[in-house]
Amino acid sequence: MMENLYDVTESSNVNFVGCASEESRFDFAIVYTNLFFGKPLVVCMQTGRSAPMCADDLKDADVLRTRFLVEHPQAAEELRTLLGQRLPTIGSHEQY
Repeated sequence: MMENLYDVTESSNVNFVGCASEESRFDFAIVYTNLFFGKPLVVCMQTGRSAPMCADDLKDADVLRTRFLVEHPQAAEELRTLLGQRLPTIGSHEQY
């Protein structure tokens, strides 16, 4: 038996971002929602991987490499810059 934790329908703003450098290409959707404690849902259109993220989550580029399967450190830094321009800073919240 499963306990229903949430079942929410909402209208959301979505920002589609695509850019390329000599070394990499990024295609992301950033879904701004009221869920996830105010963190937008960041979706990599290339890998299908997603994570709720805010600007504070970008402090460690290795987190981006792991979450979105970015192979090269330089590409992770470029992605950190790209997302840092679009993600809000969220204060800490009690999650559970």
